[in-house]
Amino acid sequence: MGPEEDFDPGSALPLNHQELTEDLDLATLWEAMAQGDKFLLEVARVAVLASLPDLVTIRHRQQVLGDLMAHPEVAAEVYAIAVAAVEGERRIWGFIRATPSGLLHRAIEVLGLFLGLLKRLREIADGPGADFESPGLATFFQMLSRELDDGFFAAADQHLRRLGAPEKMLISARLGEGNRGIDYVLRASGSSRQGWRERIGIGERSAYSFSIPARDEAGARALSELTDRGINQVANALTQSTDHILSFFTQLRLELGFYVGCLNLHARLQEQGQPVVIPTVASGGPAGALSYSGLYDPCLALRLEPGQVVGNDGAADGKSLVLITGANSGGKSTFLRSIGLAQLMLQAGMFVAARAFRGDLATALFTHFLREEDQTMTGGRLDEDLRRMGEIADQVRPRSLILFNESFSATNEREGSEIARQIVKALLEADIRIFFVTHFYDLADSLLEAGRVDVLALRAERRADGQRSFKIKPGDPLPTAYGEDLYRRIFVAGRDQLPADPGAGSQ
Repeated sequence: MGPEEDFDPGSALPLNHQELTEDLDLATLWEAMAQGDKFLLEVARVAVLASLPDLVTIRHRQQVLGDLMAHPEVAAEVYAIAVAAVEGERRIWGFIRATPSGLLHRAIEVLGLFLGLLKRLREIADGPGADFESPGLATFFQMLSRELDDGFFAAADQHLRRLGAPEKMLISARLGEGNRGIDYVLRASGSSRQGWRERIGIGERSAYSFSIPARDEAGARALSELTDRGINQVANALTQSTDHILSFFTQLRLELGFYVGCLNLHARLQEQGQPVVIPTVASGGPAGALSYSGLYDPCLALRLEPGQVVGNDGAADGKSLVLITGANSGGKSTFLRSIGLAQLMLQAGMFVAARAFRGDLATALFTHFLREEDQTMTGGRLDEDLRRMGEIADQVRPRSLILFNESFSATNEREGSEIARQIVKALLEADIRIFFVTHFYDLADSLLEAGRVDVLALRAERRADGQRSFKIKPGDPLPTAYGEDLYRRIFVAGRDQLPADPGAGSQ
């Protein structure tokens, strides 16, 4: 997942990760990536929230993801191998005693499992793995082919066969103080065949031996202790080898899990008939770069029937403030979420829910969405808005991105507009980029009249018949949000559709 560093699942999440999760409906995105796999769910959560700050790592992930999107079956098979290794090792561990002989037996069992899985990886590396072009995957498969050659498997199989035959175990030792055995060493066993003269007892003996009677429990225990001393170093060495290979499979599962999650999401969006694109990351001017085509909210698309989500086209290059106004229920909040999700997905090295997308990096992403009344009754909605704004102010940095959705609307338009106006001006002076959805005409109009060239006005489209197209297009704010359209649709049209009163006219 990175050209230099491994992915760390314990990476610190942003302090506002709960707000981002709630406001952008990230749980829906992660569930689509995980497909019921709790491990993938956690990987997706950390990878999406821990936005990458550097262009090099983002492009590295994009290249790997593009390769795997072209070969999803290879990603699925390699991930299944990593899962089989990690889960298989865990099952073997539960049946082994923590003694040298037990550890050796466990290590032999685990290494036998690992060698079979490594052979499958080598086969993939020599087969479809040769078709990958991204630096990350090309290097990975080349390493497998180089390190896991035929000589490696032949030597490993030979060692496991020798260690797996305890009746042929050869151990040397020396006599120490008090004639106690010291310096126990497991030796490579040579030929144990005797000549015919030795077998009939007339030739010189090559070795002296004795057998422990079957009922001699003390002798068997003593022999077991001697064996444990002799194989202790080998057991430790073999255990370290299994741990080393296990760490490889664990990291492979972890890093490939992110891409498998992306492929799961891609498949779900394809089922919905929605496009995705690997975004272009631009190093823009002071206000950054932003252009998009067919941009939509992937979480909304996952919840609706195919074809019900509307995408938006537009550009905001060089704009520090984007004001979004227009008709109620016109798609403003959905558009705002699509901007936030696209930014998070871009900075995670993922694809974006659009036909085309070009954006810049943000040092941090914040959301300030409308909240319900405080259920504890310790403060009103305006108090809650100001408290959350204070938390953002403590964390925000230059070139951050903040998404406001009907913020400070808990009071009247005059007071709410003035509060928002002062906050927006301060943030712009601090080089913060802002997207602001509001129904306050006074706020939007005054910010446009300030004469700043880095302000863009967008408006939710309303057709002449009052219908919403859910398109967000350039347009100055209007003094009305067309609330009467909703009144007619809910109350007037709803009343006309009510069933006739069966008692009417029966007087």
